[in-house]
Amino acid sequence: MSRRAAADDYIDPDSRFAIVEGRNLHYKRAGTGPAVLLLHGSGSSLHCFDEVAAALSSSFDVIRPDLPGFGLTGPRADRDYRIQTYAETVAAFLDAIGVSMASVVGNSLGGNIAWNFALDHPQRVDRLVLINATGYPGKSLPLALRLARNPIGRVLMRNLASRSATERNLRSAVGSRPSVVDDAMVDRVHAMLTRPGNQEAFIDFANTDQIDRTAEIPAIAAPTLVLRSASVDGQHFTRDIPGSLERVHSSGGHLLPDEDPEWVASAVLNFLTAEANSPKKGKS
Repeated sequence: MSRRAAADDYIDPDSRFAIVEGRNLHYKRAGTGPAVLLLHGSGSSLHCFDEVAAALSSSFDVIRPDLPGFGLTGPRADRDYRIQTYAETVAAFLDAIGVSMASVVGNSLGGNIAWNFALDHPQRVDRLVLINATGYPGKSLPLALRLARNPIGRVLMRNLASRSATERNLRSAVGSRPSVVDDAMVDRVHAMLTRPGNQEAFIDFANTDQIDRTAEIPAIAAPTLVLRSASVDGQHFTRDIPGSLERVHSSGGHLLPDEDPEWVASAVLNFLTAEANSPKKGKS
């Protein structure tokens, strides 16, 4: 039987580390051109954007960090997983690597951080792409987050952090293409989840009270593209962000960058390279 993958197996020649707020933050950077920052979701890592990043790097300087609490960056010592804290960490990270402005693309939690960053640092956001972003009250939560918020579920997560459980959680989060949850994906996500401190960080994040800032969303001024799976509820970004554009994936689930990277990359590339965006909202 082959050895199970460990998190450190995913440190490769493209891995970089920056000192951000006194801790090592893992990231990857490839390509040249205007900066594009890719922010992954909860329970994930920068690897979810592997194919999207490869497609964008021919035209852009593509930067993708492992957010604190996840991936090879690992947990925060202060256990502060508020969204606005994440937004400040993103600002500090960009400072550390010498980037003053970027287009910001975020999936799920990464999308939540992205729109909060656009509110708090509007001068640093060229364009904004929200992929199944979170932040609105009442939005349905993935199974893993629901378990982490339940006292019994937390015990189960700590004691049954098995590869098979990871596979079940991933399958519950994807849409009509369950084949994307292959051995490589399960190995990677399980390795990151079981990296020392990451599981507790995920539980801490899931149980952090977040401030509802959705009333501020109409103040977002950056040109915005909303990418949404038809099956994902609780999203009103196109309604609330003036001039925003929307594309709806008919069969995707919560993990669009993993499920259909070609669709995501094409939509993002078209949006970022467009000379001008229509002032009207649209769907396609």
